[in-house]
Amino acid sequence: MLKVNNIEVTYLNVIKVLHGVSLEVPEKSIVALLGGNGAGKTTTLKAISGLLHIEEGLVTDGNIEWDGTRIDKKNPEAIGKLGIVQALEGRHVFEHLTTEENLIVGAFNRKDRQNIKSDLAMVYEYFPRLRHVQHNTAGYLSGGEQQMLVIGRAMMARPKLMMLDEPSLGLAPLMVKEIFGIIKRFNEEQGTSVLLVEQNVKVALSIAHYGYVLENGRIVLDGDTSFLINNEDVKEFYMGLSTVGAKKSYREVKHYKRRKRWL
Repeated sequence: MLKVNNIEVTYLNVIKVLHGVSLEVPEKSIVALLGGNGAGKTTTLKAISGLLHIEEGLVTDGNIEWDGTRIDKKNPEAIGKLGIVQALEGRHVFEHLTTEENLIVGAFNRKDRQNIKSDLAMVYEYFPRLRHVQHNTAGYLSGGEQQMLVIGRAMMARPKLMMLDEPSLGLAPLMVKEIFGIIKRFNEEQGTSVLLVEQNVKVALSIAHYGYVLENGRIVLDGDTSFLINNEDVKEFYMGLSTVGAKKSYREVKHYKRRKRWL
């Protein structure tokens, strides 16, 4: 469905953030985009959704295709109408609106208004907590409830591709497990593709089918989840795991980048 072909992204015509990033999201799949802070994950999502232009960013090389059609020159509204929806990092809700009003906002781009009520019921079925707070002002919801609301609002758009930016950020482990279980279930039951940006590599790979590791604006490793989970570098540098019983000196830890196979 989605092909990102060797794109470079520059902000203000000066700051180059992405250096030849390529990735694909097949139909009905969950693809994880992994990496630390500043790797370029959010920039990649905004390049796909068209939000890059709002922040004076530009795809200066390469292209992005959706079902064979180039979209990197389109505006966010046109891209949204194609079925690509991004849930931004940071739990951005309309704080003065109720939970249900926030969900209805997610359907503003749809023409099948007669199906909105049934889709509200669908979201409440995936997120029972939201039904209990449907009349509450969104600004007073807990962090976990707001994250559910952001994802539920994206579901209301009936997307073909749902892009989620750091859905686990700032949440307790039990809440993270619950939300990621719902994302996986939504993918399986509705057939919606998901592009998942996440620093929590372990939880992301627990539901993804394929993954890409992004560092300093470059894809340095990719593969199916079984390959990435068993990759020694991924385990050590992104999951905090290393060979049992191995002891490392401070110098080895300090200069860990030298030992990564992809650098």
